[in-house]
Amino acid sequence: MNHHSTTRRRFILLAVGAAGTVLAAAIGVRLAAYGVPLALLVACCLSCLATISSLFFRLTDALSTTTHRCTRLGCDFRVSLTGTDSAENRRWQEIAAHHPHRSI
Repeated sequence: MNHHSTTRRRFILLAVGAAGTVLAAAIGVRLAAYGVPLALLVACCLSCLATISSLFFRLTDALSTTTHRCTRLGCDFRVSLTGTDSAENRRWQEIAAHHPHRSI
């Protein structure tokens, strides 16, 4: 993984964390208007932050992951890669296409 992609990934993670915090705070403000006790308010905000952050992190990982599958019908062999260069990506694509098939 090169420096540019590492910096980009850190920026994305920081932005995701900030967005999750803003959304959780907005939910907290709306709940506070109803007179929700502070302990319950903190618990709700933290659970919302965890859920929203988890969703965003899964989405960013899914968008940055490349998956290569075996081309043989019925074979479920696959390889998932994150942060590889084009040569490494091509090598794993060939491995997935020509891996030793299991005989049943």
